[in-house]
Amino acid sequence: MTEPTATAPPRNPSPGTAPSRGCPPPHPAPRVPKLRLPPGSCDAHCHVFGPADVFPYAPERTFTPLDAPKEQLGALHARLGLTRAVVVQSSCHGHDHRVLLDALAAGSGRLRGVALIGETTGRAEAEELHRAGVRAFRLNFLPHLRSRPTGAEIDAVLERVDGLGWAAQLHVRGEDLPGLADLVRALPGRVVIDHMGRVDLGAGRDSPATRTLRALLDTGDVWVKVSGVDRVSLQGPPYTDAVGLAASLVAYAPERVVWGTDYPHVNITGEAPDDGLLVDLLDHIAPDPAHLQRLLVNNPAELFDFEPMTRPEGARGPARPAPAEPHPTDNPSFRPPQ
Repeated sequence: MTEPTATAPPRNPSPGTAPSRGCPPPHPAPRVPKLRLPPGSCDAHCHVFGPADVFPYAPERTFTPLDAPKEQLGALHARLGLTRAVVVQSSCHGHDHRVLLDALAAGSGRLRGVALIGETTGRAEAEELHRAGVRAFRLNFLPHLRSRPTGAEIDAVLERVDGLGWAAQLHVRGEDLPGLADLVRALPGRVVIDHMGRVDLGAGRDSPATRTLRALLDTGDVWVKVSGVDRVSLQGPPYTDAVGLAASLVAYAPERVVWGTDYPHVNITGEAPDDGLLVDLLDHIAPDPAHLQRLLVNNPAELFDFEPMTRPEGARGPARPAPAEPHPTDNPSFRPPQ
């Protein structure tokens, strides 16, 4: 990962464009979390945007974000105490993965990627993405991002990534989840459901969508990202209703859940959430330290193929854990923003 600055620089609109509605600037001063995260903690869902003058946005995009380059993401992770991350290719960059490859190359093994595989993606490119650190592909079923992928399109994606061992990551609406359950079960390998399936909490905690989510977890091949509490909540910060759902999923299947910031929070209504708050909410989402360790370290390492240990070449004896990153407040010169 690139060397972070003390605070994230401000984002600028793409040249010649204005950010789309629903793409707010980041929280002006994300707080330093009180919660100390386990060494090797992973932000399993975040994005890199631009800068557009280096990595142009796709002409067919449905939204234009504010630039959020890899340096900004690295600064945020240093502030939050996160040492690993999974960068998800955004639809605004389309199938041009240069921005993702650039971020992964700068990550020095601390980053993994999720790709958007399309008709223009050949097998050779898929293999290049794998060598760079991509370990999943994303299928978008949200109408504001694209039309629903057809069976033929999904088959073409599966053919291009066959044998690479990638997970399938699905971005769906809760109301559509019951109707997609058979597709999820039919996909080969592991399947990851983004943002708790974006279920409608207005329908209750035992709605058809949440029952489907639990039933899919029961298959043993489906994982859920307990990210996006701000997207799911009907209450606003501190998102108590969505945190309760996330906590129930962690308790239900602690071995198949991962978590992410969803930074920089595009396509939302209202202000962007405070990422420091999102980290501190993990104390409620995974109050059991063993579950927190699974959620942030063990599970993402397994799902996205991170190295769980460091071991010098030629060394004998048991491998040792990766060294812990210092918490920002360990620095005696650190002063939180006023």
